[in-house]
Parts: sequence; C-alpha cells; structure tokens
Amino acid sequence: MQAAENGRLYVVGTPIGNLEDITFRAVRILQSVDFIAAEDTRHTGKLLQHFQIKTPQLSYHEHNRNSRIPELIQKLSEGKAIALVTDAGMPGISDPGYELVQACIAANIPVIPIPGASAVITALCAAGLPTDRFVFEGFLPVKGKERQQRGESLKTESRTMVFYESPHRLRQTLQDFANFFGQDRQIVIARELTKLHEEFWRGNIAEAIAHYNQREPQGEYTLVVAGVLASKPHLSEVEIKAELQKLMAQGISRSQASRQLAKEVSLSRSQIYQIALALPNLSAEDSSD
Repeated sequence: MQAAENGRLYVVGTPIGNLEDITFRAVRILQSVDFIAAEDTRHTGKLLQHFQIKTPQLSYHEHNRNSRIPELIQKLSEGKAIALVTDAGMPGISDPGYELVQACIAANIPVIPIPGASAVITALCAAGLPTDRFVFEGFLPVKGKERQQRGESLKTESRTMVFYESPHRLRQTLQDFANFFGQDRQIVIARELTKLHEEFWRGNIAEAIAHYNQREPQGEYTLVVAGVLASKPHLSEVEIKAELQKLMAQGISRSQASRQLAKEVSLSRSQIYQIALALPNLSAEDSSD
C-alpha cells in the first residue's frame, strides 16, 4: 500500500503538570494539524486555550476507541494530519493510544512521535535507585487473583520497577508490596510530579506504610521500587579452597584472597579466612596475617 500523501498521526507528549514542560515542537504540531484526538476534550481544551491553539478536537478514549478508530483512519487516509494527546504525558503509556497506533501501522499511515514529559522517566531519574535497567509495570490489576499473580511474578525481578497508583489505593498497594517484596525493600514515592506540591518520599516499604498511615494520600503517585539484589553463589568448602588456591597461586596473600572472594560468594570474609588457614604452602607474607 502507498502511504497517504499528507496523512500523518502525531503522537504528542503534553505536560504532566507544569505547563512550561510542553515543547516548542509540540505547540507547533498542535497548531498545524487538522484535528487533535484527545482523551478528554475539556482537559485538553484548557491546554489549547493557554497556548492559544484553535485546532478542533475529537474525543478518543478507552470507551469510544472501537468506534472512533475507523473514523480517524478514514480521515488520515484522506490526507488529514491528526495529533493524538492524552490528559498528561505520552499517549499510550497507561493511557489510550496503542490501538490507534497499531491501526495506522496496518494502514501504512506514518506515525510520528513528538517526545514530551513522562511520569515514568521523571520519577525514575530523581529517585536515586538504579536506572541502568528498569521495568514499567503501570497500574497493578485491581482484582485479587490477578493482582496476586502479578506480584508473585515480580518477586525475583532484579530491575528497578516503576508503578502508577491512585491515592485511594496507595495504602493497599504498599501493603501488597510488603507481602510481595518484603518490608525492607527500598521504595521511592513520587507525588504530584512537576506540580506545585511535588514531593519525593524515600525509605523502605515498612517505613512507607507507617508514613501513609499517618497522612491521607493525595494526588497521583509514581512508585519506584528497587529490584531484588542478585544472590551470591553458594560454594562448598572444597570449592572455596580451590578458588583460594587459584588466587594465592597468583601471589595474592591469604588475607587478600579471602577478602576478594567474599565479594563474589555468599560467605563472609572471616568465614573464608578460616578456610584459608587450613591451606598448605602459604607464603612468608601469609604467615603474618
């Protein structure tokens, strides 16, 4: 199929709170397209009014997407340019958007992302937990069985995890986290990101439960939870001795070898050192350990 001559779907990021976070490019696109497909036209209308954008809107949300997608695809196929926006952040991230993007790809209509704010990245970059590898889990399932299954599947997740949560379910979610991950797991709770009352709370899950038992949750929450620490391998005493002998054969002292191996296995330095004492052929340097 040939792509429509001018038809384009722009996936436009909008502010998650502070209106200054919109990009110049996003404003230009919203001004120049033929239509804006909005999750909530009243909410988006306030944004458009603030930036004096006159582009007409069409509603596109979870409850009308099945009937609206064919209409939008028809307009795009006729060469119209449409911007897809949600109430806040990037469309498709725990908001409507995926199905329309998929339909455009199937119809050979170009999909052009216009990057903008995202609560996931905003919370993650300031949380102070590892960012080299992370997973976005969005909202946990509400139903008990599905919720339990999701939690069970994340118990051994080693990557930093990012969740969304509403204020009326925050306390229950923190309690479920304690059951899933243990009370000592580190968590960062980001609230009202980019807004006037932006707040980052940091501690472990037990402390978070106590904190929010003393105050009423308010605003929208992004929860950043540390992944499980990789467990160190368990070696037998014979295997420990073999590893120590390899290290000491390189000229490393008994004490240094014990310290180095303790970083890699489940035993402490003192436990390994006691095993090292039984090894024969120690160097003169070792005799002073």
